[in-house]
Amino acid sequence: MTLKPTDDHIVVKAEEAEEKTKSGIYIPSTASKERPQMGEVVAVGPGKMTDDGKRLSMDVKVGDKILFSKYGPSEVKIEGQDLLILNQGDVLAIVE
Repeated sequence: MTLKPTDDHIVVKAEEAEEKTKSGIYIPSTASKERPQMGEVVAVGPGKMTDDGKRLSMDVKVGDKILFSKYGPSEVKIEGQDLLILNQGDVLAIVE
């Protein structure tokens, strides 16, 4: 199955949550882990339509690694894969 986002929506595969802290302490699987805010873009919509019928271009493209708003994305599970769908406005930065 392929997802084709509409308007200014982006499909992202989030990075896995860290298994250990920066100081080297391992986090048990029973502990609540923060949701990652970084991921790779796997699909991009065509862009938002303006009131006068023009399409705005998207700032991100497939393959970009992005940093996104913590509470912006919607979580979906497609064919066993956890994905996030968010608006372009929820993208905070492109990681280079």
